[in-house]
Amino acid sequence: MGASFPYELLRAVSRLSHDELQPALARLVASELVFQRGAPPDAVYNFKHALVQDAAHGSMLRNTRQQLHAQIAEALATYSPELMESQPELLAQHYAEAGLVERSATFWNRAGRRSAARSAMAEATAQFQKGLDQLALLPGAPERQRQELELSSGLAAAVSFVKGFAAPETGQAYARALGLWEQLGSASEFLRIPHGQARYHAFRGEFDLAQRLDEDLLRLSAQRNDATGLILGHQACGSDAMLAGRFASSRSHFEKALALYDTISHRSLVGQSRSHPQVICRGSLGIVLFCLGFPGQALAQSNAALAVAQRLADPRFVAASLSLITPLLILIGDTAAPSREDQLASVAGEQGFAHWRGVGAIYRGWAKVKDGDVADGLPLMRSGMAAFRATGAELWTPHFIALLADAHEIAGQLEEALILLDNALEVVERIGERWLEAELHRNKGQLLLRQEHTEAAEELYRKALSITREQEAKLWELRAAASLARLWRDQGRLAEARDLLAPVYGWFTEGFDTSDLREAKALLDALNQ
Repeated sequence: MGASFPYELLRAVSRLSHDELQPALARLVASELVFQRGAPPDAVYNFKHALVQDAAHGSMLRNTRQQLHAQIAEALATYSPELMESQPELLAQHYAEAGLVERSATFWNRAGRRSAARSAMAEATAQFQKGLDQLALLPGAPERQRQELELSSGLAAAVSFVKGFAAPETGQAYARALGLWEQLGSASEFLRIPHGQARYHAFRGEFDLAQRLDEDLLRLSAQRNDATGLILGHQACGSDAMLAGRFASSRSHFEKALALYDTISHRSLVGQSRSHPQVICRGSLGIVLFCLGFPGQALAQSNAALAVAQRLADPRFVAASLSLITPLLILIGDTAAPSREDQLASVAGEQGFAHWRGVGAIYRGWAKVKDGDVADGLPLMRSGMAAFRATGAELWTPHFIALLADAHEIAGQLEEALILLDNALEVVERIGERWLEAELHRNKGQLLLRQEHTEAAEELYRKALSITREQEAKLWELRAAASLARLWRDQGRLAEARDLLAPVYGWFTEGFDTSDLREAKALLDALNQ
């Protein structure tokens, strides 16, 4: 029953009459082995010390102990049915002590899902694992495999938050769940498992494998006409395409996922998976639309994603939305970026989200550098990067390294900044994360121009322009064109500079004011004089 037990429960378990039970309890209280609060039938008793409880428990024969725990569990379920929802771990423990393995596993599963819903991921991880440990005591059977699948699925999602989305423990948990899922016929209600396995590989920078798995998920869901699977598939394929720099394809996938998603019909999807389609799709779509040249629409989508997360008040979704809106605000140059950076660091730290804790430190360090505090900001960025990579993650590292390079440039350390940009470009080539590729070449050109390597800078600007046109990335094209036009202006090549920049700037009809557009307009005005 635990260290505390109410009179009515004790009476139900002992099966003694009121006249028999009261004197026995009075003797225990008189001996000071237990304390009493209140009067029967509302009395509650507590062991004076945990050692007394352990001694009482250990003095029983094993069979007697098991019978007692079974009686306690049944009495709890009968007299306090609300405990099955509010404290399922209590019943799980008693069923485990009673040797009722399947019931124990069932309640550990309930406990894990309840903890996960509260974002208590460390608790959820331990509870799902206890359920699996119980099932390991049973011989293999289809019924057991189904329970094992539910527990393994929950464990994989929970451990990804505790250890990191790319951590080896996450991969092992998803591999186990995926094997069970395939053995049991790839049930549609567990499509979150192959989705999670693919995301694990994506976060590790294994994009080819992640993309194959995501395309398989989308194909299977289309064959089954499974809306939930189609949402997950389009969401995942949209992320893959965005990271690869295929922005138009990415936009199409995200918009299809959002069109399919219904708040009521797909409520279970949010509870089962570790992500929210509106949070992930809208937040990612914000970055995609920015790169495609629609900064106003981009910010609207990202703000909508954050609003959904804040309305749900779920730390998982809040952290996810902040991790997507923060880089967008940095790219736009929005003054709200530092506050979002602080919020992400705070949520990740409070909840113990390993992946986002590193990301939050990087962004918080960046905010310090931009505010002039290089001495504290740079070490914080580096420690954040180390923590991030310690989780096994490669995803987004070109972006983080580029921020670190900018920080070194602000500190006047140009050589270190150049080395970092070369590192970022090496990651781009190695894993294929190309959404920032053009900007990395342009930034390197800017640094080389500061060192008066004019020809090398021009070559890099041309390289950046070529990439932007291939990717249809109008915002990146505007930046590359402006940098090259500025270089040509300084060389006296005014007509060439004007002819390059004017059509790119003229494409932007959205009317959203950004520093990129203001600078391009100022440059064009100067060229037209």
